[in-house]
Parts: sequence; structure tokens; C-alpha cells
Amino acid sequence: MDSLYLKKMKLRRNEIDSYQSYPFTLPAIRLLEEISFHPKVTFLVGENGMGKSTLLEGIAIAAGFNPEGGSLNFSFSTYDSHSALEEYITLVRGADRPKDGFFLRAETFYNLATHIEEMDQEGFGPKIIHSYGGVSLHEQSHGEAFFSTFTNRFSGSGLYILDEPEAALSPMRQLSMLAKIHELVQNRSQFIIATHSPIIMAYPHAKIIQLSRDGPEETTLEETGHYTLMKQFFTDKDRLLHHLLDF
Repeated sequence: MDSLYLKKMKLRRNEIDSYQSYPFTLPAIRLLEEISFHPKVTFLVGENGMGKSTLLEGIAIAAGFNPEGGSLNFSFSTYDSHSALEEYITLVRGADRPKDGFFLRAETFYNLATHIEEMDQEGFGPKIIHSYGGVSLHEQSHGEAFFSTFTNRFSGSGLYILDEPEAALSPMRQLSMLAKIHELVQNRSQFIIATHSPIIMAYPHAKIIQLSRDGPEETTLEETGHYTLMKQFFTDKDRLLHHLLDF
């Protein structure tokens, strides 16, 4: 388990002509050189605008995933909006190769669900939706469809890249996701997750990399701004609201 599937990513800075254009203007990318991944779970965290999702997207595409998500054999494009970051990323892989893989992102999940519907309507082979719980993803709430994909489609021995999964999930579902992540990790899976959720970040012994204007830095759950703010809110909610709302 020392290396598993992805050991690290390196940004080939010598090939970048300018840091004055997107995505190289993003704070997390402007000072980035390399990131070493935990063999089980790595979290990318930070404030909005730092470049978490762009970096995660670049890693996913460099690993062979479709920019809008799905398994390694998905190839569709609803709107070509991804950056060219993957062209400058080198992935250092472990000795093992994953048997399964999925790029799951809240932002484009509707497009993924539509693509699955379209493929099943073509009628070639077994219906793909059976691997996602058997119920149309469009006939469930966003959160239920997202969670159904995670619980049914992820089979283990896989590389799983998740972009802000908490966007679709209640706190209770986030706790359930932690349990499923642990089950999959026990079954030789590796996760790379961009998140704002202190609940999801709480997975034990994971590596947490905080992205800021000072570049990427490894940290602990308790040292993240997300955890500190949430703890402050629930410890002294009235005082925080008094200063925030001025009443």
C-alpha cells in the first residue's frame, strides 16, 4: 500500500510560457511544483478561487478520465470548458494498476446522468444504469442520485477522484460516505478528493493538502480554515452572528 496507483503529480513548469493566463494565474497552481499522494486518501482543500477543482480536473484528465466525469471508458462532451493544465502534468504511478476508476464531480453530474440515459437508449448490451443502482439518475434527487452512483458503481481496487462530493450530500450522507470510503480503502482503493467539508476531511490518517496563495502545504484537519470556522460557529454562534450581522 506504500504507493498503490498514483504516487505523485509533477507540474512541468519549464514548459509553461506564461503565468499571466488561466489556469496558471490560479494561486494554487502558480507556485505548484509537485504533490505526493497518500496511498489511501488525499484531500485538496482551500478557499474558493484557489484552483482546487481545476487542479483536480487536470489530474483526472492526465489519469485518463473524461473531463466531465465517469469511468475510464466514458467519452462525451457537453461543453468543452476544461483547462489545458493536464498537458503540463506528469503523473508518477505505482507498481499496481487499478481495476476500477471513476471521476465524480458535482458540477457536471447532470451531464453524466444524461450520457448514461443516452447510451442505454441505444440498446447495445446490458443497461449501464444497472451498475448505478438500477434507477434512472434523473428520477432521483440530486443527492440521492449522486450517493447511489458512489455506493453502487464504485466496486473497489480502484482509483477514485471526487470533486466536492459534499455539494450534493446532507451531513448524514457525508458520514455514510466516510463509511463507504473506508470500505473501499480496505478493498485496495485510492481516493483523491477536493472538498470543503470538515466531515469528509475527518477520514483518519488521510493526507490533507491546503491550497492557498502561498502554494500547497500539508496540514491537519484542526489547522484548516474550514474546521476552525465551523468550530468557532458552533462554539459561540451568537457572538459570531452578532459581529457578522451587526445586531
